[in-house]
Amino acid sequence: MKTIASVLSAAALGAVTLLSPGIAHAAVNYVALGDSYASGVGTRTYMADSGNCQRSTKAYPYLDAARLGASLKFVACSGARVADVTANQLSAVTSAANRITVQVGGNDAGFSSVITECAKPAWLGDCDTAINNAQATINNAIPGRLNGLYSSIRSRAASAKVIVVGYPRLFNGTDCNAGTFFSPAEMTRLNATADLLNSKISTAAGAAGFSFVNPTAAFTGHSVCGNPEWINGLSNPVSESYHPNTTGQAQYANLVAPALK
Repeated sequence: MKTIASVLSAAALGAVTLLSPGIAHAAVNYVALGDSYASGVGTRTYMADSGNCQRSTKAYPYLDAARLGASLKFVACSGARVADVTANQLSAVTSAANRITVQVGGNDAGFSSVITECAKPAWLGDCDTAINNAQATINNAIPGRLNGLYSSIRSRAASAKVIVVGYPRLFNGTDCNAGTFFSPAEMTRLNATADLLNSKISTAAGAAGFSFVNPTAAFTGHSVCGNPEWINGLSNPVSESYHPNTTGQAQYANLVAPALK
């Protein structure tokens, strides 16, 4: 037979259960910073109000925000360098942000102009010099720029989970595009330059206590001229060239999503 005390205890417990509100889940406030790889250039569909920044609903920040049910401040912009992120995008990061992605550094290295130079026939371009200059910038200038940016992000959102996103290798060793003249040696050096940039980004991210997502392995076999191709080759308009297509952005979303949770 139950004692009066046990009955009262059970009743009290039931009352607490009935009166206690459900466990509240914190809202996910996601800020997406970066350049054209983060904005979604290459997908060919852009938000009308994004102008020259060319932000796409097919870009990985938009896809992952939808997965998370997150409130998204999507400020990544085509052409952005580290200084542009600091000047034009960083204001979107506030103490309310609890998820942040940042992908920048490719434009600081001048990848667009390097690709343009290396796509020329050997007698017309100077690919090696362009690559040498890019590698010097990656080694000597970009780490300090990234350290400054990452420090600013942390100071504005002290408790946010910050994910730094890297760049894929662009080539599989085959040039199948009419109008470009990449040699095997040039493609190898361009891929090595992407690896070098990722290594510097990863080191800076680690020093800041941020996560780093490296797409290199996932994109192997799916770069320009891959099967299937996740990165556009030479395209019309030219601005779509050498950027992830819709499938590539979806793959980026798959890579970044676990780090955002």
